[in-house]
Amino acid sequence: MKRAVVLFNLGGPDQPSSVQPFLFNLFNDKAIIGLPQPLRWLVAKLISTRRAPVAQEIYGHIGGKSPLLELTQAQAAALEASLIAASPGDQFRVVIAMRYWHPFAAEALAELKAFAPDEVTLLPLYPQFSTTTTGSSVLDWEKTAKAEGFSVPTRTVCCYPTDTAYIDAHADLLTSYAGEPNTRILFSAHGLPKKVVDRGDPYQWQVEQTVAATVQSLNVPDLDYVTCYQSRVGPLEWIGPSTEDEIERAGREGKSLVVVPIAFVSEHSETLVELDIEYAELAEKAGVVSYKRVPALGTNRHYVDALKAAVLGAGDGTAPTGGKRICPGTCGKCPARTAA
Repeated sequence: MKRAVVLFNLGGPDQPSSVQPFLFNLFNDKAIIGLPQPLRWLVAKLISTRRAPVAQEIYGHIGGKSPLLELTQAQAAALEASLIAASPGDQFRVVIAMRYWHPFAAEALAELKAFAPDEVTLLPLYPQFSTTTTGSSVLDWEKTAKAEGFSVPTRTVCCYPTDTAYIDAHADLLTSYAGEPNTRILFSAHGLPKKVVDRGDPYQWQVEQTVAATVQSLNVPDLDYVTCYQSRVGPLEWIGPSTEDEIERAGREGKSLVVVPIAFVSEHSETLVELDIEYAELAEKAGVVSYKRVPALGTNRHYVDALKAAVLGAGDGTAPTGGKRICPGTCGKCPARTAA
């Protein structure tokens, strides 16, 4: 069989002039700002124009562009090689569909048409499902595929927050840091407005499950850890506790910190600038004894194994690949309808 995999990711500007249109695409997404058109267009235009100079300064710290595409390409290559090795009788092609900057879904679809697959697996590089990330990417893909008349059998992996190999990847990178004296681990994930979670988005629940499984895998007695959330923007109340508040609390308590980007699988502005520069400066001002940051998963062999298992239908703690829903009934926005 010819089997294709579409990796979903956020995308990022590839040069300074791309920052404003990238931000516009982000805020013009109905999953991000729920206003009807043309109001959403106007708000997106206003926000992206105002935020572009600040964002350009942020990207200036990392060469003026996001490294996300190149890092995702490395993950795609590693996954494709792993799939070929696992199932040599099949042909595999892994393509990338970014949500807010190139390559968009239409560009990925063009690659698939040239490959002419027998089946397609949609695989998010968001381990925890949210309507604002995976949900938005899936809707965008379905809309684009319909417009292009692409009707190849397609299955979607919505999430894998507790898959064993995925948890092993986090534990693998964290083991050398865990258990240091007087040290607290901050599992930091991208935040969401509280109203999104209150409406049934399973993201926060899934993040907490990932943290719990990682802590269990580490098997360090009396591990001092906190799950927290970063990258808050705008006036809305966001889920918490915030990473900034936890950094300041650690300073008051005379703690050292190890920060784990628990929901980011690639390095980008939220890790390279927010965690490594801005929060490191905050930690120093707050009196944190020592501030260290665990790398994102990238092409860690365990993470690539988790992605491979999800594609081949062998992943555990994965939905709906495992044929079951893993979220509780309170998560009404969970796309997996089959009961556990």
